[in-house]
Amino acid sequence: MKKDHMTPGRRALLRGAAVFGLAATAGCAGTERSAAPGPTAPSGAAAGGPPAARVALKPSAYRLQPMAGNGPPRAARALPRVRKAPILRMDGQGRTMVLTFDDGPDPLYTPGILRTLRKYDVRATFFVCGEMAVDNQDLLREMADDGHVIGNHTWTHPLLPKMSRSAMREEIERTCEVIEDAVGEPPAWFRAPYGAWNRNAFQLGANLGMEPLAWTVDTLDWTEPGTATIVRRVRAGAAPGVVVLSHDAGGNRSQSVEALRTYLPELIDSGYRLTVPSRHGM
Repeated sequence: MKKDHMTPGRRALLRGAAVFGLAATAGCAGTERSAAPGPTAPSGAAAGGPPAARVALKPSAYRLQPMAGNGPPRAARALPRVRKAPILRMDGQGRTMVLTFDDGPDPLYTPGILRTLRKYDVRATFFVCGEMAVDNQDLLREMADDGHVIGNHTWTHPLLPKMSRSAMREEIERTCEVIEDAVGEPPAWFRAPYGAWNRNAFQLGANLGMEPLAWTVDTLDWTEPGTATIVRRVRAGAAPGVVVLSHDAGGNRSQSVEALRTYLPELIDSGYRLTVPSRHGM
């Protein structure tokens, strides 16, 4: 047998090794890259927790998705740069505001929010937790069908700076998987629970194709301060480029649902256009 001649079995083995090597590089956005550290929190102070050491991670089932399919391969999405602080507002879009809702989807409260948004033909952004999303994928599909943006808010809503890099990565990747399985595309935005960011959170989010979005106006609706108080906080904070934080899960959110019914038409009547975040030019 000539030296350059391989048996069919050896050729099949080499092909399998090559496919495995390619699949192991796939992530939430289809690729990864190394990143520079970003050690600051939204306030500008040092983020809590020591820098996590780089560790060898076992590939998750999501990162090893099959690359073959019936249709043409999807082009890899361009990765954002690694930031040192989250985006707090959306500038350069005129008289617009962004409404965001965290911790859902919750079958008790999310449908009411979706109905109100649909009534006024408004798009919003929902930062979902994987443990809620996995059992309510019909609500994710309803969000997508209505044109809302679905962002990643981790799996269990942990305090990220207290976690190892590998544990943080699992929280984020598992939620990416649920979102993509439900709506057919990965999330483009990430929000750290409690607004607690550190270097690893910025790096992992960017490596998985997501921009970090925080907020400008916090309604503090999770404290259940009363519908009128939530409405008053939105009115007081309204301004071009503002990102409003509310919740559609994580407790009794009936006040949040009711408040939206009041302040949303008021914002529209005041000339605001409620929109979703844009990555164009960022």
